[in-house]
Amino acid sequence: MFVKRYLVLENGKIFEGEAFGAEGEEISEIVFTTSMTAYLETLTDPSYKGQAVTQTFPLIGNYGIITPDKEGQKPYVSGYIVRSACSEPSNFRAEETVDKYLKDNGIIGIKGIDTRALTKVLREHGTMNGMICDDPSHADAQEIKSYRITNPVEEVTCDEIKVLKPEGETKAVVALFDYGVKYNIVRSLLSRGCEVHVLPADTDADTVRAIKPDGLFLSNGPGDPEDNVKAIDTIRQLRGDNLPTMGICLGHQLLALSHGYKTRKLKYGHRGANHPVKNTETGRIYISSQNHGYEVVGDSIKEGEARELYVNVNDGTNEGIRYLNENAFSVQFHPEACGGPKDTEFLFDDFMKMMGR
Repeated sequence: MFVKRYLVLENGKIFEGEAFGAEGEEISEIVFTTSMTAYLETLTDPSYKGQAVTQTFPLIGNYGIITPDKEGQKPYVSGYIVRSACSEPSNFRAEETVDKYLKDNGIIGIKGIDTRALTKVLREHGTMNGMICDDPSHADAQEIKSYRITNPVEEVTCDEIKVLKPEGETKAVVALFDYGVKYNIVRSLLSRGCEVHVLPADTDADTVRAIKPDGLFLSNGPGDPEDNVKAIDTIRQLRGDNLPTMGICLGHQLLALSHGYKTRKLKYGHRGANHPVKNTETGRIYISSQNHGYEVVGDSIKEGEARELYVNVNDGTNEGIRYLNENAFSVQFHPEACGGPKDTEFLFDDFMKMMGR
């Protein structure tokens, strides 16, 4: 049965579509991703906490839901916006439709709207809040505009320390701060022989030291990096131990903030699997998978202390930092890239070499 549903943006623009997923209404930050596949990985990426995701690719759900491909325990998006949702997926691994998966997990969605027109609005005016609802008269413009994602890392991090061991020989012990870690980051470390201690985001420095790790890993995660005051302070304390350190996405930003560098919100962020980044040391360009709404301000990086390791080819924003006086580097993009290009998987091997493995 066709049921109308609406997306009401904070600027008053209304998109009319069809009900999809769970019932209800939801105010979220509205963002878009340009990925053509990997919709399940998008839905289950903890970095999307508090956001409703628009898929620019018009057909979603054609290969169904495949549980082993998840990047988190559940879908973390607040809402899901698509042009067309496939109701009869065709894949030997398919378990159910996207619509049923959203319903089962209480995620509201809207389909049948012009997602390209919505994307143009977000590109021209910047990321904005919006409300998905069945009755646009329920939408309060001031309530929508005042919405802010608060404490998302606290909601997606693990509750207790988890120790994961590789199948074969243990080559290194890694302390991994879980700010919303994607499964394939952990898999990438395990496959290289790392024993991974997955730590809640609020774990203190002494607890990390008691593990006696060979390396420190700072994961991806959602929200404004500057909100994570305790995590930034803990990283600052651990820097004195000179542990080999690697950061991805939010972890990249938190490591930069621990050095006193600045971060700021991008106009509409980088989300997709086709973002070109340039290595400033070699000049080589890689295609990367990205999901972030904030950047490290390149001009705030202190000369002589660190240097830009990667920059975004499209807009020149910072995509990575190498620290000159510490055994550390970080990148804004996702080298584990599930789903997406595998061009920069070698960064995990670089991390292993930093640990002497």
